[in-house]
Amino acid sequence: MRGFGPGLTARNLLPLRFAPWQPRPPGPLLSSRPAAAAAGAGSLTRAMDELLRRAVPPTPAYELREKTPAPAEGQCADFVSFYGGLTEAAQRAELLGRLAQGFGVDHGQVAEQSAGVLQLREQPREAAVLLQAEDRLRYALVPRYRGLFHHISKLDGGVRFLVRLRADLLEAQALKLAEGPHVREMNGVLKNMLSEWFSSGFLNLERVTWHSPCEVLQKVSESEAVHPVKNWMDMKQRVGPYRRCYFFSHCSTPGEPLVVLYVALTSDISNNIQAIVKEQPPSETEERNRIAAAIFYSISLTQQGLQGVELGTFLIKRVLKELQKEFPYLGAFSSLSPIPGFTKWLLGLLGSQTKEHGRNELFTESECKEITEVIGGPVHETLKVLLGSSEWAQSEKLVQVLRAPLMRLCAWYLYGEKHRGYALNPVANFHLQNGAVMWRVNWMGDSSPRGLTSSCGLMVNYRYYPEETGPNSTAYLSSKSIKASEQVLSLVAQFQKNSKL
Repeated sequence: MRGFGPGLTARNLLPLRFAPWQPRPPGPLLSSRPAAAAAGAGSLTRAMDELLRRAVPPTPAYELREKTPAPAEGQCADFVSFYGGLTEAAQRAELLGRLAQGFGVDHGQVAEQSAGVLQLREQPREAAVLLQAEDRLRYALVPRYRGLFHHISKLDGGVRFLVRLRADLLEAQALKLAEGPHVREMNGVLKNMLSEWFSSGFLNLERVTWHSPCEVLQKVSESEAVHPVKNWMDMKQRVGPYRRCYFFSHCSTPGEPLVVLYVALTSDISNNIQAIVKEQPPSETEERNRIAAAIFYSISLTQQGLQGVELGTFLIKRVLKELQKEFPYLGAFSSLSPIPGFTKWLLGLLGSQTKEHGRNELFTESECKEITEVIGGPVHETLKVLLGSSEWAQSEKLVQVLRAPLMRLCAWYLYGEKHRGYALNPVANFHLQNGAVMWRVNWMGDSSPRGLTSSCGLMVNYRYYPEETGPNSTAYLSSKSIKASEQVLSLVAQFQKNSKL
């Protein structure tokens, strides 16, 4: 769910109800003239400090926490207005960094309240006294900027502003414009607040059809990050017969897509994305006897500030139930997912083995011989060059000889490569957390240039068995156990036998 594909060619013809916030690239914060630059920087810094002193509400004493009036609405509005006027990413990052650094937790209060709790635990006291001391400690652990975020959320459009602010914060971290533990902590606090505001009870499930409002169709098409929408006819097919498109909107902004899911209704579990996004459906009118499987082939987040909020998980579960109502006999639910990062991982392995001449831990001797006959050069060095583009797939012989080794390498990448015990691949980790089964690795599942360069054309099905998703999710999250099919486990066993990493 990363990145945004190109939108429709007619996008400029349709006015949007809400203008999207486009993060701007960092530009020079200071003027080219040293004196003017210093004066400008100093003036802006003073303005930021003054704004934060005025806008961030002080933390009331514990005894007055429920009696202190809320700050004037204008104070929060001043912060929103000032922030919106900052034209450079570096300026916004500086303000957010100052907010995180100077208006967090009062560590002196935390130490004092912690000492009080420890002292009470060593002395026989009533439970109520200890519980109140713990409540004081919890209160001291709340950063001051949380109060600012809380009051901004009550403004008209305040929650949307905070979503955009977090998108800026994530961008600033990625660009290393704002770094450090205080910034990471503030990001976590804001993410947790957004998770509460965007919990499933506040989300509306909406279906997109060709008769949906034009602005909805446009927003949905522009947000498609996995398989970009080419034109209006492409969009019409994706919401037409044998297709479904759903999105979540928030109760405060109905009709505004937050996360979008595309579904194909097919006769079996699809193994090729081109058959879904390019080929015409079997007929203009749905025939229910042709529908035996629901394929989740794309899910995209439209608001980068909501990264980490479990919208995709909620959406798949809701759509699955919706499809069960519409098609009670439907027995197969599966994703058809890309494998971002596989080619990069594989090129890294090829590069490391290239440096150690004569080392071969990826391919069997017979595979090396076959590959060499096709490419006419050293296996690792030549493959590293070829697999970096999509041109290698034009050779039918090379496609044939690479199938077996790349299938088992991909299965291992998905099943065996880990980050802190969980699947390294982010898409795999997402579906496994949802309780899906790693069901089938598909050779040439995506023969587009993008699919060939990002995952050597491979795709994978994660199958959802409704009655098993709960136990599977629990097993993965608690014991990091991956539920996989016989095909995947067989490929993993082949890797362990033939490849020696």
